[in-house]
Amino acid sequence: MAVVADATQHNVARVVGITGLGLVSAGLALALPFALGRALDQLLRGADSAHWVLLCVLVVAAQTATDAGADLLAGLTTARATARIRRRTVRHVLAAGPRAADKGTGDLVTRVVGNASDAAATPAAGAALPAALAAPLGGIVALGLTDVWLAVAFLAGAPLLTLLVQRFARATSDCITEYQKAQGRIATLLMEALGGARTIAAAGTEERENNRVLGPLPELGTQGRRMWQVQGRANAQAAVLVPLLQITVLAVGGIRLTAGALSLGDLLAASRYVLLATGIGVVVGQLGALVKGRAAATRVDEVLAVPVPAYGERRLPEYGPGTLELRGVTAVRGAETVLDRLDLTVPGGHSVAVVGRSGAGKSVLASLAGRLAEPDSGTVLLDGCPLPELSGHELRDAVGYAFERPVLLGDTIGDAIAFGPRPLPPDKVTEGARAAEADGFVRLLPDGYATARSRAPFSGGEIQRLGLARAFAHSGRLLVLDDATSSLDTVTEVKVARALFHDHSHRTRLLTTHRASTAARADLVAWLDEGRVRAFAPHEVLWAEPGYRALFGAGADE
Repeated sequence: MAVVADATQHNVARVVGITGLGLVSAGLALALPFALGRALDQLLRGADSAHWVLLCVLVVAAQTATDAGADLLAGLTTARATARIRRRTVRHVLAAGPRAADKGTGDLVTRVVGNASDAAATPAAGAALPAALAAPLGGIVALGLTDVWLAVAFLAGAPLLTLLVQRFARATSDCITEYQKAQGRIATLLMEALGGARTIAAAGTEERENNRVLGPLPELGTQGRRMWQVQGRANAQAAVLVPLLQITVLAVGGIRLTAGALSLGDLLAASRYVLLATGIGVVVGQLGALVKGRAAATRVDEVLAVPVPAYGERRLPEYGPGTLELRGVTAVRGAETVLDRLDLTVPGGHSVAVVGRSGAGKSVLASLAGRLAEPDSGTVLLDGCPLPELSGHELRDAVGYAFERPVLLGDTIGDAIAFGPRPLPPDKVTEGARAAEADGFVRLLPDGYATARSRAPFSGGEIQRLGLARAFAHSGRLLVLDDATSSLDTVTEVKVARALFHDHSHRTRLLTTHRASTAARADLVAWLDEGRVRAFAPHEVLWAEPGYRALFGAGADE
């Protein structure tokens, strides 16, 4: 539970304070029965008991104050730990990149939000546990000091209490872990459904999708009921066992009172001590919080275990042409080898279209080109420099991306276009928008480039043009377009192509595409097949191949 250890370390003073105040409160709880017993004995003897009564009042007041202080520190500790764990997890997720969401976006959100909160409660719960244990143990010792036979009577049933706590902790751990996993699966399916809401509505499959999203619900319900069954069973067993122990101890106390070994004050104190000694509810509550926090921390630790790419300190040659090389690159996705020892060199300043059937690895290659993903083997180089040796700023400044489904980030439309490794002046933002044929519709917005994103609903093609504008606005020697023109109409595509293939001819451009028109405009075409480059030549040369024409739906006789 590395995340819990880190949170505890950064809240060590508060954690120590919780433990200290809890132990003081437990000590005061043990002192109160003694003071009450002495006060009763003094009253029965007709002696002055004012000082004992005053002591009882002071003990109660002090215990109230220490409990309030411990609760305040616990709240502060949990709040600060939650903030730290979430900040650390979000920072790690963003640094790790797309690989952090391999198990689904919904599951990842559940871990960052819900599981992080549960894990953050662990330091405070752990700090309170010594006090929760001190009260029962102190009660047993106090019973022994009052009369040894009282402690013997209690200890005769103590093993059953210990067994009850152990069984509760073990059973709770298993069902909480499975419960949290089911929550994550539902969240992932829900995110998928929300993303495809229009498709679901158009297909009329709302009921089927509802059943799919809620598919893990029976498992969630099973584990939830199991948790309540474990809790209920523990409470039921404690409800039988605890009163029996208390009655046994009080019965022995009555016998000892009759024998003259105890006073009425001692018996009163013993009745309070046995309540403390059988305080299993407090222990079970703290153990439950710890078990839940431990299960949640394990899920958060799994996110933090996703490797973050390590960057070097090397810089690119100042006037490098932007030559991209993939040497013996292999990429495995699941059980499938998508790219198999692939070799490809994209000449600097040229445009290369990457084509292939669906699933041929075009998007994987595009991700590897700018190190959005790591190859399982092989090397990717830019102007002779292996990408892992470059500094993060150097790499992101040199490689620009545009995607099929871009996400607009920033407060305004201008911010979304300027979003990148360094600030951009307004003229660069406008220049990029013009190149992507986005300037016209942006200026029609209420506040132009200063329009808030939330006030600017766009079509799929317009969003894609804004993604292209962002890529065009940032200068860099390599531009990677992953099917980034697929939603553009024919007229707009021709205009954008002019900017891409002529106005940005100084940049190396790598494009994945399904369109023959885009491949025809590129200087060269890399045809992927079976994880390798089947051919690397201009479009007009490859068009003679029937298999190549078939990629674009063209017949063998065309």
